[in-house]
Amino acid sequence: MDFKFAHNNINVLDLDKSLRFYKEALGLVEVKRHVPEDGSFILVYLGDGRTPHMLELTWLRDRTEPYNLGENEFHIAFETENFDEAYKKHKEMGCICYENQDMGIYFINDPDNYWVEILPAGHM
Repeated sequence: MDFKFAHNNINVLDLDKSLRFYKEALGLVEVKRHVPEDGSFILVYLGDGRTPHMLELTWLRDRTEPYNLGENEFHIAFETENFDEAYKKHKEMGCICYENQDMGIYFINDPDNYWVEILPAGHM
């Protein structure tokens, strides 16, 4: 058997707010969308335009409370060639939630408080 990554999923409370955040903060754009006839949920797949990996946002019509993320010990990560510029943008957006200067990385949080790690290119 041979497996490859397809996408990661997170559930969001306000789909439009999340779409705006991921576009502004990370340049992610909608690649595809699935809406069932009954409208009970919406799946939106976001892509970076360079890799096949996608972030799936799931919106549930009947969900009204914020998601309980527990200790929020999981995250997704993005690397960028323009680390200093990204840092400045995220600082201006007010979404930096944690910095680790010793490791040369920082984290931003999205509207649902999911953490996103920002790495300089080649950091891995």
